[in-house]
Amino acid sequence: MLSLDKKHIIAKRIAEELEDGQIVNLGIGIPTIVSEYLEDKEVFLQTENGLLGMGPPATDDNLDIDLINAGKEPVTYLKSASFFSSADSFALIRGGHVDVAVLGILQVDVHGEIANWAVPNQPILGVGGAMDLVTGAKKVIVAATLFAKDGTSKLVKELTYKTSGIRKVDLFVCEYAVIKFTVEGPRVVELLGDMSLEQLSEKVGIPLEYLNSPIEI
Repeated sequence: MLSLDKKHIIAKRIAEELEDGQIVNLGIGIPTIVSEYLEDKEVFLQTENGLLGMGPPATDDNLDIDLINAGKEPVTYLKSASFFSSADSFALIRGGHVDVAVLGILQVDVHGEIANWAVPNQPILGVGGAMDLVTGAKKVIVAATLFAKDGTSKLVKELTYKTSGIRKVDLFVCEYAVIKFTVEGPRVVELLGDMSLEQLSEKVGIPLEYLNSPIEI
């Protein structure tokens, strides 16, 4: 894992969370890389623009410019794939039939509420399906590098960007750790980088504990 870059560390670890038979929606950005690490699993990838059964990313040898995902990236499809309208695709999401949604984020707060669709003072190109996925998916995993380009932590005490919904996500996977959100706050399931729990807490400015740490009363 140490030979991988940050984005691939995150994507590979998220792939480990997915199980055979699940319907999984991969968001734009790092989530799309997850498909590269699913060779040993029978997972059915769903795109918001009407494909269930998306395969690995397209290469120059199998490129079809008419076959793209919601992020307008060329994709492939499996033999068992189904094609349908975008309306049916959202019905699948809103009907609670997506087992796992993997989304990128701008911020996630200590309670697991996320912001991932609008940046203050920047034009909004489209809300997309993030709000539907946060509400409709059975499990939500967020994927992002821990720090923004300006060095600020994406794990925050309180959101300063517009929320994507009051539903709390299940996991936040970054290049340093896997973090689960509980009623007591964020809890570290696993460290992925070479930073200790104490160093990670200091870096983000939020006290972090392991998932099985005793609760102080």
